[in-house]
Amino acid sequence: MLNRRSFAGLLTAIAAASFIPGIVQAQNTAVAKNVVLVHGLYADGSSWMEVIPYLQRAGLHVTAVQNPLTSLADDVAATRRVLASQDGPTVLVGHSFAGTIISEAGNDPKVSALVYVAARAPDAGEDFGALAAKFPKPPASAGVIKQDGFFWLSEEAFLRDFAGDIEPSKARALYAVQGRGADALPNTKTTTAAWRAKPTWYQVSTEDRTINPELERFLAKRMNATTIELGSSHVSLVSHPKEIADLILLAAGHKKSQ
Repeated sequence: MLNRRSFAGLLTAIAAASFIPGIVQAQNTAVAKNVVLVHGLYADGSSWMEVIPYLQRAGLHVTAVQNPLTSLADDVAATRRVLASQDGPTVLVGHSFAGTIISEAGNDPKVSALVYVAARAPDAGEDFGALAAKFPKPPASAGVIKQDGFFWLSEEAFLRDFAGDIEPSKARALYAVQGRGADALPNTKTTTAAWRAKPTWYQVSTEDRTINPELERFLAKRMNATTIELGSSHVSLVSHPKEIADLILLAAGHKKSQ
């Protein structure tokens, strides 16, 4: 059941996304001045380019982290460096694997809220691979290429299973800038779970072929996150940028821009 505060905020998102009842927590957050956006595997910071203008027009200071994807420690360090440069309350947003990064880095006192976009959300010390194995394996897994200690997606898998609802020429451009992840990266365990202490929002991609949508729903429910669903591929931040921006604005305590 929605409380009045959650209901007032979520009314702005319902028109663009279907709300999942019964998993909303009271979101007592400071009004944020900043947003820090963190990309996941098979991507780089440019994956946020469609979302950023909406947030900037709302008056927020926005920074996209460029993760090296060489280790969880390196990625967390890159995010913490960006957080250190923020002035005031900051919403920390992670897509895909970056959910692991923001879970580890999100206890920073500047972080006022966390937003997970079709993202992992491990608990502290959790074997996330074992958790994910309880759900049907997503099709993108079959398209992983490994070489010299790093991995990435084949072009076929990227276009079909990662960015399947993106116009092909744009999807190929995203493929060209995808990051290469270190082999050990996905299996590294976190030491903390910031979502246990911070107000949290989550977006589920119902057509996701990179992370199983049922796993996403499980994670959102476990976090007691304010949750929306979008009929999107894994890259909802590209195919549904306004809806993702609106969710971030809710987490930031800003009204949805008209």
